[in-house]
Amino acid sequence: MSETVCATLPLTRWQGDRGTYHLVVITGNEAEQIAMHARLHRLEYGTQRGFGSVKVMARIGETEWKSSVFPQRSRSDAEAKEWILLVSKRVMRAEDLAEGDLVTVELELL
Repeated sequence: MSETVCATLPLTRWQGDRGTYHLVVITGNEAEQIAMHARLHRLEYGTQRGFGSVKVMARIGETEWKSSVFPQRSRSDAEAKEWILLVSKRVMRAEDLAEGDLVTVELELL
């Protein structure tokens, strides 16, 4: 049985040293659901995935892809309050998206 998280979020642009990335930042109840899934995975398998990530099957509009969401924590927080999903140029082109657009993201937690 898989768990699904759905949220409508703004598409954000982030400029890094190696290029420009587009992403959505998942917060609130949806972030808590992902964090709980990660904790249960760690309890079941005794390890966590790289960088504390959670594998997902992501969907925006008609475009679906396999990816991971990554925890975003401050130095004082042991638990992630936010999770990051990168959105590729391929997805942006297929769904005609631009920075600042509100996108409905559906994540099947794997």
